[in-house]
Amino acid sequence: MALPVAFFALFFAWPVAAIVARGLKVDGAWQLGRTADVVTRPDIRHVLWFTTWQALASTGLTLLLALPAGYVFARLDFPGKQVLRAVVTVPFVLPTVVAGSAFLALVGHGGLLDDLWGVRLDTTVWAILLAHVFFNYAVVVRTVGGLWSQLDPRQEEAARMLGASPLGAWRRVTLPALAPAVAAAALMVFLFTFTSFGIVQILGGPTFSTLEVEIYRQTSEVFDLSAAAVLTLVQFVAVGLILAVHAWTVRRRETALRLVDPKTAARRPRGAGQWALLAGVLVTIALLLVLPLAVLVRRSLDAPGLGYYRALTNPDGGTFLVAPAHAVWTSLQYAVAATAVAVVIGGLAAAALARRDAGRLVRGFDALLMLPLGVSAVTVGFGFLIALDKPPLDLRQSWILVPLAQALVGAPFVVRTMLPVLRAVDVRLREAAAVLGASPWRVWREVDLPLVRRALLVAAGFAFAVSLGEFGATVFIARPDNPTLPVAVARLLSRPGDLNYGQAMALSTILMVVCAAALLFLERLRTDRTGEF
Repeated sequence: MALPVAFFALFFAWPVAAIVARGLKVDGAWQLGRTADVVTRPDIRHVLWFTTWQALASTGLTLLLALPAGYVFARLDFPGKQVLRAVVTVPFVLPTVVAGSAFLALVGHGGLLDDLWGVRLDTTVWAILLAHVFFNYAVVVRTVGGLWSQLDPRQEEAARMLGASPLGAWRRVTLPALAPAVAAAALMVFLFTFTSFGIVQILGGPTFSTLEVEIYRQTSEVFDLSAAAVLTLVQFVAVGLILAVHAWTVRRRETALRLVDPKTAARRPRGAGQWALLAGVLVTIALLLVLPLAVLVRRSLDAPGLGYYRALTNPDGGTFLVAPAHAVWTSLQYAVAATAVAVVIGGLAAAALARRDAGRLVRGFDALLMLPLGVSAVTVGFGFLIALDKPPLDLRQSWILVPLAQALVGAPFVVRTMLPVLRAVDVRLREAAAVLGASPWRVWREVDLPLVRRALLVAAGFAFAVSLGEFGATVFIARPDNPTLPVAVARLLSRPGDLNYGQAMALSTILMVVCAAALLFLERLRTDRTGEF
């Protein structure tokens, strides 16, 4: 635990504490009364209200549209199911900047709806809600559908034989068993939408602002560090409560259930109702998930002769100091370095948490590992600039600063992927190897590593995809001569002109292809023991 604890203390706790202290201290004295002044401001109250209700609306809409797909993937068997499963997961691993760009190409000025019917939904709350559903659809399908596929269908069939209607049997038998998974999925969606930044930044315009966007605005535009610090504390408390409830629902989900092999529970669709449900889910996936990505690709090809892609190789001297295409190579280098750090830190933490003799303090660190996913990435990024500015950790001019910020987000995914597999390793195998004289390192190398190799590769793939798309912290610390792909996309979208817009669509398409390739690699490696997320 020594290295993971030191890593999170130096590169998460310290930067966050530094930016909060900088905002709440005036002339060396704490100004705690500033908290009430900021929270009661009308504009801040409006931000808090919008952040909360849009997260609730996004969560409800995601559950409404994704739960039928969870049933289809769990209970129905049809051609192309595995390919469709991968398609559903693509939006989740895409950076939020790409999701925002895809919906901007669909509902924005000159988008598909504007061209066909003259309808524009950008800078409206509907664009934000639909983009959130697009991004979180796979969370519900995988979390709920994963458990649903393992529930014994004979329990519901027994209720039907005793006279229960199909709806009554589902409500009294299946729904109570699914409730913890539904609650866990809802809380994850709420967490992601409550802390939404890239999507709201691109689609919300000046009209809508979440806490995360407001922290960025107060820090980089208004330069009011005091207000930003207060908002960071508010978000920190809210995220802590969400994670506490999430931990409780996960423990409920781990209670004993009668589970079966998912392959035995899925059957070919029978009856008009199941065929109609399958058709409805396919149409929803096509319109909500595939269409925005297809429009994104089409807009990147509007210029004849791949003009937007060719323009990426030429620096314009205004938006970038280097050619925009340089961001592709920079992002890949950063993502590889961040993946290496995340795998080492997350792997060590998972190994410590998997031990049956782990103490209460070690188990408590498991919950702390999730905080970087919910605490403001903008705060972390700006905190890097404030905290890591003195020897021996003066890293402001170092390239490693970006991979370290990205690894903070990737490490929790590594832990969540590897922990179930490590816990499933029979401890007697380790004991037998130790009795035969193997050192602890050799036991790990010859017993644990062969069993968790696939999970390790899956964890590395998730960390790579997440690192590639990190935006909130990177937007502060990426150097002008080495922008990452999400930062480059955001900068291009912030400037007027068809050429800038087209280049943003082209870069977003490149980023989407790279993330999708990483996902297809994961799908080939995925096993039932590696978990869903």
